[in-house]
Amino acid sequence: MKRRSRGFGLVEVMVAMLLGLIVVLGITQIFIAAKNTYLAQNASARLQEDARFAFSKMIQELRMVGMFGCLTTSSMTYADASIATEFSNPITFARASDGSTQTLTFITADVGSSGSTPSYTVVTDCVTFARAYREAQTPGAGQIALPLRKVVYTVENNQLKLGADTNKQVLVDNVASMAISFGIASTATDNAVSSYSTTPSNAATIRSVRLSLTLRDPNARVADQTYNVVASLRNRLK
Repeated sequence: MKRRSRGFGLVEVMVAMLLGLIVVLGITQIFIAAKNTYLAQNASARLQEDARFAFSKMIQELRMVGMFGCLTTSSMTYADASIATEFSNPITFARASDGSTQTLTFITADVGSSGSTPSYTVVTDCVTFARAYREAQTPGAGQIALPLRKVVYTVENNQLKLGADTNKQVLVDNVASMAISFGIASTATDNAVSSYSTTPSNAATIRSVRLSLTLRDPNARVADQTYNVVASLRNRLK
């Protein structure tokens, strides 16, 4: 009797191929999802690191706003009236009408200037005399010179820049926007913050600065991320 030959039929082969294709597609989807998750986490981490870098620099300088020497500004004299005007409102935030540019400007202690010319110098004996000058000034006998500088941070063309006019250095890319609000005390003699305002009417009542940066992933792997931090002023503006 002739034995019949055994093997896979066409239907069985097609079913096996279909099952194999389903398994391969499933593994591929898992791999793609894992890769996208990894890329999204990396993008989020980069944005967070950029925000941390920007905040660490800005906070250090913001905390020193109003450090105009040993005496209060009420007992200070000025080499010219324009300095008095600038010292009376040492921190400002401006936004273009179309939102394309945001600018934070403030006067702070000149720390780590590497020998560059300061924006201002306060000459004082820390007892009865204090006078503010533009740029560098040599103190007299029994006096000290305290250098100050005007700092300008600008968000434009999706970049956070440091510097004024054409002398700007890019600190962080992919910045969608910057927002500032000020912690306000009830009166110029209070220490506690009672409210926050974007346009304080009296600079002497500012006690802290709330800074907000919104960063954007250029590859759109994650949604825009907004980071916030509050810097308390070491020296009350007065």
